[in-house]
Amino acid sequence: MNDEQLLRYSRHILLDEIGIEGQQGLLDARALVIGAGGLGSPVALYLGTAGVGHITLVDHDTVDLTNLQRQIAHRQDRIGQPKVESAAQSLRDINPGIVVQTLAQRADAALLDQLVAQASLVFDCSDNFATRHAVNQACVKHRKPLVAAAATGFDGQISVYDSRQADCPCYACLFPPDSRFEEQRCATMGVFAPLVGIIGSLQAAEGLKLLAGLETGLRGRLLMLDARTMEWNEIRVRRDPACPVCAA
Repeated sequence: MNDEQLLRYSRHILLDEIGIEGQQGLLDARALVIGAGGLGSPVALYLGTAGVGHITLVDHDTVDLTNLQRQIAHRQDRIGQPKVESAAQSLRDINPGIVVQTLAQRADAALLDQLVAQASLVFDCSDNFATRHAVNQACVKHRKPLVAAAATGFDGQISVYDSRQADCPCYACLFPPDSRFEEQRCATMGVFAPLVGIIGSLQAAEGLKLLAGLETGLRGRLLMLDARTMEWNEIRVRRDPACPVCAA
């Protein structure tokens, strides 16, 4: 690290749990963020401020007026721009010392196979089960840790799926691909604005700990928030020996 980096990241370096080595781990890391909306905004912004050296953003959508209620990486004057370009501009404004790669396209299986293989860590900030399962399959295939979350209405959830550990479940262990789950999208269900900030910040926190060499407390735990009452609940999740993805 040069003198400017030592000053910029000094508050991390002062933490015994992170220090110089942990911060260097962040600078050397490659983070893949799928989705640049409500969850992807705080995830990307905190990764950028914390000094993750290479951040890849994937999202096919453009900035819309309805996004601005909660998607804090975007601005009024960027309506109509690809979300990945808008988020990248915000990241570069905050920290010009990082590399931001943008892909304004859907995260299909072929693209994910390529990008996940290159990543240190993957953040699923998407809004549909098909993409979540595709991301999970790629992470299991390439043995890359995945920090996945969802938020709609007043309800949010987050977990860490780490296929590097034999006993750790994958996303499909909890949400089997052949099960029928009702899609609950913000466009039809609504979403409490700070909820995505809370859950997205937790995603960033767990990911940054992993990249800095710390342990995450969310392997095998699905943490759920009811923002109406501000009550947290959790489900302990075990690896499914019959899982069609991680046990195949």
